Amino acid sequence: MKNLFTPVTKRWREHNGYREILAISIPLIISTGSWSFQTFIDRMFLSWYSTEAIAAAMPAGILNLTLMSFFIGSAGYVSTFVAQYKGAGYPHKIGPSIWQGIYLSMIGGAVVFLLIPVAPFIFELANHAPEIQKLEVTYFTILCYGAFPAILANALAGFKAGLGKTWAIMWVNLVTTSFNIIFSYPLIFGKFGFPEMGIAGAAIVTALSPVVSVILYIILIFNKKNNDEYKVISGFRFDRKLFSRLIRFGVPSGAQFFLDVAAFTVFLLFLGSLGTEVLAASNIAFTINTITFMPMMGLGIAISILVGQNQGREVPAASIRCVWNGFHISFVYMTIIAVLFFTIPNFFIFPFMASADPFSNEEIWALCRTLLKFVAIYTMFDSFNILFSSALKGAGDTKYVMTSVFIISSLTFILPSYFIIFHFNKGVYAAWTVATIYLCILGLNFLFRFLIGKWKTMRVIEEHCIEEFYGK
Repeated sequence: MKNLFTPVTKRWREHNGYREILAISIPLIISTGSWSFQTFIDRMFLSWYSTEAIAAAMPAGILNLTLMSFFIGSAGYVSTFVAQYKGAGYPHKIGPSIWQGIYLSMIGGAVVFLLIPVAPFIFELANHAPEIQKLEVTYFTILCYGAFPAILANALAGFKAGLGKTWAIMWVNLVTTSFNIIFSYPLIFGKFGFPEMGIAGAAIVTALSPVVSVILYIILIFNKKNNDEYKVISGFRFDRKLFSRLIRFGVPSGAQFFLDVAAFTVFLLFLGSLGTEVLAASNIAFTINTITFMPMMGLGIAISILVGQNQGREVPAASIRCVWNGFHISFVYMTIIAVLFFTIPNFFIFPFMASADPFSNEEIWALCRTLLKFVAIYTMFDSFNILFSSALKGAGDTKYVMTSVFIISSLTFILPSYFIIFHFNKGVYAAWTVATIYLCILGLNFLFRFLIGKWKTMRVIEEHCIEEFYGK
């Protein structure tokens, strides 16, 4: 705990201090921020298009993300392998690690594609209005066609992320986001010679966007220079042992991501039974939360990378210093956002109101203002969640992260939400209270796990790599 009280000037200059963390995390913050901005713009356009479109987009989009999240988290975990191999001085193992992530991406894309036929059944179970269900199925189905490139892009990004070369990731994401924004408006509204496709147009552009990312990553990664140093081309062979290690550590990380997203997917499906206005307002509130929350995910990725490199070098003390410094940055940012949600909620809601009927949707806007107060409260604890779970995953403590998310989300979120909405008829505010309590408990859980320190002895790479690096 003494790391909490180091002077600010020393924290700025030291190894894994504020300056080094920001140098790595700022491009990732911009990258994750661009993704959330892209989602925000899509939701804003759809809210202008119709209440039904915005009500359908969030459940369908988050269900698609839920199905992909397992493979995104698993394949994307190659960044930890890259970071630890770099730290241990084994660059020739980095290229083969990326290829195992590519093979896992292929499996993930195929699985998500095969799940398309179950969409009508899932949305029927949610008991949303028939016109909403139809739009949900359309949006979900189109997004599933883009699953493979979306998963693959995250695996390829792991190469640059693990090496700490995060500016390349930023530029790839900015180009991809620009593509999405440029084409989503004309395809939704039928402008500039494009047909009016509504929610289907938004889905098509979203599904094509990761293809742009994949093309750019292929150009940046698979060249002679990287092959000479990291074997990114010659290391293409399937490596059973390395793939097994990726499964061993990456699958729990993917499962944690899946469980986290799935919990909110189920929660939104539950809320849909309370009416279109409640669902639309909740979708908007979560979208606003996303655009403010996702930049801190970039900071979390940076912390995971630095912890991975430190663990590869066997210097957990540097990891501790890094995590507390990152926590300070996150907590300050989250506090500012929480204050803004409480004081000027209309600033965040206005983009959705701009081209919508302000009178017919007043119930939605009023509800959004209240829901943003819930977001403000749990946002404070999300800084615990992001930073400390990222640190644990960077060290390899992925099984604990997965198990705790499963237990806590089941007992304090999903089951209570179900009974409150369907058995006790307590309504939207009671349901959001449960969501807030869940996120607070989850964040404190990861903090306590980090303080216990079991992660300090964990590694994801082979033990002989560490031993040879230190000449043991």
